[in-house]
Amino acid sequence: MATLAHALQLIGSWIAPLIIFLIRRQSRFVAFHALQALLLQILHVIFIMVFMAGFFITMFVYVTPHVAGRPNEFPLPVAVLFILVWLGFMTLSIGTLVIAIVYSIKAGRGEWADYPVLGKLARKLLKMPARAQQ
Repeated sequence: MATLAHALQLIGSWIAPLIIFLIRRQSRFVAFHALQALLLQILHVIFIMVFMAGFFITMFVYVTPHVAGRPNEFPLPVAVLFILVWLGFMTLSIGTLVIAIVYSIKAGRGEWADYPVLGKLARKLLKMPARAQQ
């Protein structure tokens, strides 16, 4: 189930780890891995919302004053912004994919592997000892 919590986040986003976390709470191993996957997906959604908000605000601020200007010219800053937002989305998606695959394998091996930052938060939320004490 811990392996599924990591692997299914690629398909089920935050819903799959949440369901596994709620169903298998009695197993500390599964709850720990499912909570990490859930926290990663929550962070993923927050980053996407920030990217989109920044993109739409910048588009609105830039495009609104230029609508009456030269309508046949495509604004270069909009194209650069679109490319940067797309690169941000791709980087975020590939990073999530790699993390999900790597930690699925580690959970399948029975390792108590912590995500770089979210592992400490998951341990704190589950009131588990730090990794060095296990």
